[in-house]
Amino acid sequence: MTTEHSSGFAIWRVALLLVGVWACATAIIFIRLSGTPPMLLTGLRLTLAAAVLSPLCIRDFRRHRGGLGWGDLRATMIAGCAMGLHFASWIIGARQANPTNASLIVTMIPAVMPLFLLVMVRERITQGELKGTLLAMAGVCVLGAWDFHVSAEYFTGDLICFGSMLIFCFYLTLGRRNRHFATIWLYVVPLYFFGGLVFLAAGTIVECGMWGLSVDWSIREVLLIFAMVILPTVIGHSILNYSIKHMRGQLVGIINLFQFVFVGVMAWFVGEKPPAWTIIPAAALVLTGAIIIVRSQKSPAPDELE
Repeated sequence: MTTEHSSGFAIWRVALLLVGVWACATAIIFIRLSGTPPMLLTGLRLTLAAAVLSPLCIRDFRRHRGGLGWGDLRATMIAGCAMGLHFASWIIGARQANPTNASLIVTMIPAVMPLFLLVMVRERITQGELKGTLLAMAGVCVLGAWDFHVSAEYFTGDLICFGSMLIFCFYLTLGRRNRHFATIWLYVVPLYFFGGLVFLAAGTIVECGMWGLSVDWSIREVLLIFAMVILPTVIGHSILNYSIKHMRGQLVGIINLFQFVFVGVMAWFVGEKPPAWTIIPAAALVLTGAIIIVRSQKSPAPDELE
């Protein structure tokens, strides 16, 4: 039986995940305000996050070192590279795409997540999850029909965001496959560290060396970088990885849809145009779909992973 059902479904985990989704949603605001080159920003974001969380990892390593092997180290390296690639591509795409389009592209995750879960961890979508997903995706269609704009100016950015969304699904599913780690810190801290080192080196050599891109080390830029380290990374992605460890993958994907609500409201507060009225029925449909899925989690499904 899966971890989440063996200990009983906990509604507080859904609330915690919503906090993580909100924290992740702040990333696009900071990214668009920041001017640091994408690979270097990714490297700084991940290595600093690893540094902040390293005391927790060291503590847990002392307790569980006997249960860790080279296979676990390799797993965190693969996940770290996938996360770094998602971050870097998302930064590039978010800066080139229409902000609304970028947020809407992220909402496609529940449509493709079941395929990744089936192929990588043999986790099949349940009837309750299918009903909730269809309802939530109907909300996305309501929003997209009004807000999504096809434009030659933003096409490349939209395409990059789509590829980044697929990488994100892969990275998130890796968190589901690697849920055997004794604690979340033994998984995410090495993940942040390895991904950070790879993209810190790539940013220094390629962006600052070969391409000659300059880096703004003003107080404003440094504060933006630290904001990205703490909110969407240390808080947001750590909670996402914790949630995917203890909750069904499709539920995490559906709850992640609330990013478009958070982004719309936050963008309004930083001077962007107010979100379209369609955000209200769209959010209502996503919420209803999420409730259906949450209710279906309270009793074990016959086709769950053992």
